[in-house]
Amino acid sequence: MMAVEKVPMLAEGHAKMEAELKALKAERPIIVDAIETARAHGDLSENAEYHAAKERQGQVEATIGDLEDKLSRAQVIDPKTLSGDKAVFGATLTLLDEDDKPVKYQLVGQAEADAKAGKISYNSPIGRALIGRSVGDEIEVTVPSGDKYFLLDKIEFI
Repeated sequence: MMAVEKVPMLAEGHAKMEAELKALKAERPIIVDAIETARAHGDLSENAEYHAAKERQGQVEATIGDLEDKLSRAQVIDPKTLSGDKAVFGATLTLLDEDDKPVKYQLVGQAEADAKAGKISYNSPIGRALIGRSVGDEIEVTVPSGDKYFLLDKIEFI
């Protein structure tokens, strides 16, 4: 038997996922009503409303299943309870790029990643390169746009 792989996430990401799950579950009866209404129009083979409603139902059910799976395996981590001198999940890292320009990233779970907001997945190329590093370490990472070089300047647990 395989061990259940935990899905690390921040409390904020967990709450967002739960809200999305609740919204999708609330959409279920609306979809069922749409299917019934479309079915009442007769011939299902050429009924675009019916097929669209059935497709949406499939998407919603798949997403609900995925969210329920992730939430059941969630390991909620509060960065404020962490400490240390190594880059770990939840840590906020200040990096200096090749031009000594500071770049701030927080290492988060895949579902929470938003590069524009400074949240990168611990599984991303940069995230994997940062995990376990200490202040002063030089990091070289290959990303789709080419090789990037950083100096880990600061580790915070905020």
